[in-house]
Amino acid sequence: MAKVIAVTSGKGGTGKSTICAGLGYTLAKQGHRTLIIELDFGLRCLDIMFGMEGQIKTDLTDVLNGKKKVLDAACQVPMASNLSILCAPKTLTTVNAEQIVEICQSVKKYFEYIIIDTGAGINSRVFEIVEQANLILVITTPDPVCIRDATLMSDEFYNRGNKSQRLIINKVSKKVVGSKLISHLDQIIDDVGVQLIGVIPDDFKLSLSTGTGEPIPTDSLALRAFDSISKRLGGELVPLSVKIS
Repeated sequence: MAKVIAVTSGKGGTGKSTICAGLGYTLAKQGHRTLIIELDFGLRCLDIMFGMEGQIKTDLTDVLNGKKKVLDAACQVPMASNLSILCAPKTLTTVNAEQIVEICQSVKKYFEYIIIDTGAGINSRVFEIVEQANLILVITTPDPVCIRDATLMSDEFYNRGNKSQRLIINKVSKKVVGSKLISHLDQIIDDVGVQLIGVIPDDFKLSLSTGTGEPIPTDSLALRAFDSISKRLGGELVPLSVKIS
């Protein structure tokens, strides 16, 4: 049965969807059957990141209105044969936690990992959907506003009894860490109060690949970080080495 992982952030612009794409890609490359469900309604982007713009004929709307089964609406990603994506609709759509749970339950036996790309922001709908997951990945960047929002979101998860949380710090560079903004990564971990599972360096090669729909280059520092996080999700004891540029 698939492990359901919700990827969420308290603020937009943290790179949440990019992290979903990177983790989905590396999990698939490691041989795990993976599905990404995109819930950022009206702000669909996974099709662009995987080089599938203009090729998506079905999306989450077709599942919600009963026109398609999940496996029929999901699209296989050409660059990673073990990876499928169920794209969000281009227009705003109403969905509740029960519907997402039903969707996940209907395909759990076909995948090892189901990654839910939630909408950003602190609202009741996000909390209700995310709390159904086996693991919550809270995303922040080394920015005081993002850190505060991630802290508020994580605290609310704890208040609701969701203790299975891990922290990913994204867009990390030497220019920021050690500056007046952030003295050390430990400061972020202490502020958010969630165990760290990975650090993603600010990597132009990653931005270029997701913007053009090309595979992440093998020499990308971000790809190495995604690969390590993916292995930790599977229980491997991978050292938490942080290399930033």
